[in-house]
Amino acid sequence: MRALCRSPAVLPSPAVRAEMRANLKLALPLIAAQLAGVGMGATDTVMAGRLGARELAAVAVSTNLNVVPFVLFMGLFMAASAIASQRRGAGGDPESLGRFGRSLLRLALLVALFWFGLVQLLAAPLLQRLGLDPQTTALAIAYLRTYAGSAFGLCLFFALRFLAEGQEASRPVMLAGLAGLIANALLNWLLIYGAGPIPALGVVGSGIATTLACLVMAATLAWLYGRDARLRPLRLFAGRGGEPGARRELLRLGLPIGAILLAEAGLFVAVSVLMARIGEQTIAAYQVAINFASVTFMIPMGIGFATTVRVGYFQGAGDAVAARLAGYTGMVLGVGNAAFNASLMWLAGGLIAAAYSRDPAIAAQAAGFLALAGAFQFFDGLQVTANGALRGLKDTRIPMLITLAAYWLLGLPVAWGLAFGLGLGADGLWWGLTAGLGAAALGLSLRFRRHSRAPTAVLPQ
Repeated sequence: MRALCRSPAVLPSPAVRAEMRANLKLALPLIAAQLAGVGMGATDTVMAGRLGARELAAVAVSTNLNVVPFVLFMGLFMAASAIASQRRGAGGDPESLGRFGRSLLRLALLVALFWFGLVQLLAAPLLQRLGLDPQTTALAIAYLRTYAGSAFGLCLFFALRFLAEGQEASRPVMLAGLAGLIANALLNWLLIYGAGPIPALGVVGSGIATTLACLVMAATLAWLYGRDARLRPLRLFAGRGGEPGARRELLRLGLPIGAILLAEAGLFVAVSVLMARIGEQTIAAYQVAINFASVTFMIPMGIGFATTVRVGYFQGAGDAVAARLAGYTGMVLGVGNAAFNASLMWLAGGLIAAAYSRDPAIAAQAAGFLALAGAFQFFDGLQVTANGALRGLKDTRIPMLITLAAYWLLGLPVAWGLAFGLGLGADGLWWGLTAGLGAAALGLSLRFRRHSRAPTAVLPQ
């Protein structure tokens, strides 16, 4: 047995083990930062929910509407990590990366102004067409318009975050995320319910709290740029001048990434709408299962972010073999984590569902949904890390087309056909999600295999 455990056929090679350690060292703080972001949303929901059902509905619907610009613009700035890591791998001097970063910050302010103005303009027309109770609609409009101020902190944080990731400085990102989470909880408590001379502002207070917390998050990360050994050489705030062409490069690479994230988020939203058609119990059970799956998804997503940086660094250094190894290692880690997540959903689905809902019928259906969600964990873990590897190669346009086709030309039609054509109901919708994610995982991993192939590459043993 000991000889078998030491067998090269069982254990990964030294090169693979070293790359796994490097990936996880970078990924773990990023996973914590992602979970902190999820925690901010959960804090808003829980604290608003204590005000009543109407206030909870106003926050929920407004937050869902804000997902579209959030996902699109986060995807836009995600390109910065690939650009920065490739430049670092190519031996680019820190001063030039600092100029690139200053151009990013200027673009972040422009994007935030556009985001904020768009929400102010469209909040009332969109919410008034949803058929909500008039009082709920009024609350939602007030909340969304206030909450839109978070665009400034978020865009600045995105620019600072993904530039830092490109330098493999993930700890400052984690610390900034935790600072935002703590600030969000404290400010929500103060502004929603009031304390001393501070009046109770209700859901509007929650919007203000989130806006201020996002600014705290961005300010914390900006402060850490002057104290982290990897970031200090950039002299981001000490130097002057930007970089001509930086915005153009970011838009060219980043907009397709935003489209990829929108395609995936849109698929899940579309399925939730179809679930609601089946019944209230079904959509409640779906929300339980998809919420838990979304939390566990933060782990392979963090691994995907780290994979982008690792692949980008080696690609910039001209080491195609190491870049390919880094990409495949990230995918293996993503699928390995997916196996753990799936096992948890299969073995403990009943306990997880019971923790979310005390309604026996909802909990039972949610447990069944968690078993189905476990099936697509493997594909989700593979597609997000394959996407990360391709970003490291600055390959975003073809992955965008692969993703759009997988989710909207295959996944959604299959979900509809199985659920309503063949009468499988909610289970059919889950299998449609699985089909879309499976097609994306296959297409993206094959794209990386082809695009990363060096003429004489032999992977290290």
